[in-house]
Amino acid sequence: MKNIRILILGVLICAAPEMKAQVFSTDIRADIVSRYIWRGQDLGAVSVQPTLGLSAWGLSLSAWGNVGISNPADALELDLTLAYSIGGFNIGITDYWVTGGQDLENRYFRYARGNTNHVFEANVGYDFGPVAIQWYTNFAGADSLGANGKPAFSSYAEVSVPFSLGGADWSFALGVVPYATDYYEASRFAVTNLSLTASRSIVFSERFSLPVFATLAANPHTRRAFFVIGITLNP
Repeated sequence: MKNIRILILGVLICAAPEMKAQVFSTDIRADIVSRYIWRGQDLGAVSVQPTLGLSAWGLSLSAWGNVGISNPADALELDLTLAYSIGGFNIGITDYWVTGGQDLENRYFRYARGNTNHVFEANVGYDFGPVAIQWYTNFAGADSLGANGKPAFSSYAEVSVPFSLGGADWSFALGVVPYATDYYEASRFAVTNLSLTASRSIVFSERFSLPVFATLAANPHTRRAFFVIGITLNP
């Protein structure tokens, strides 16, 4: 019995690192899109958008980027997000860094007030299942200035409704800017995003499938419409 207990203890000690490793989940993927549309704004042409993330116990830390393929002058972007979720509730903070493709004057490690391309945003939301609600507000960095010359605390709110139809996963989104801000090109309350997205996977074999998605979007405030198609590379 003593030898058995020693054997069991040895197995548990050896397995402990593996058990800890299994708590963490890694996200590695990349989207290739025909156009970079964000919250109703046109930010670039054909782009690749990689994601690298690590999550455990409801906490997640992720990096997301954008690089223009067809036009090297399109925005270069690197966003870092720290988030927490429990049940349907989620909260997070994102550091956005966006600069022109040839803009060497605004390099990444420049955080000086009034001389940075970083924008810091906080978000909070809840997923009720049939519908999800998110609110985003800029709280520091290169946010737009209000009429009083102070930060506008630019905000965006979105309601999304997922559903299944015709063998695909669909999602409808309605996004609004609640008050004036140049950050979203809005001079007042504005509906800036109406979008309908469908996604499904093309199955090539038991080991390989290619997720494909298409989005039909419109910005009623700027009177522009977009059609985007993309694929996701997910090892």
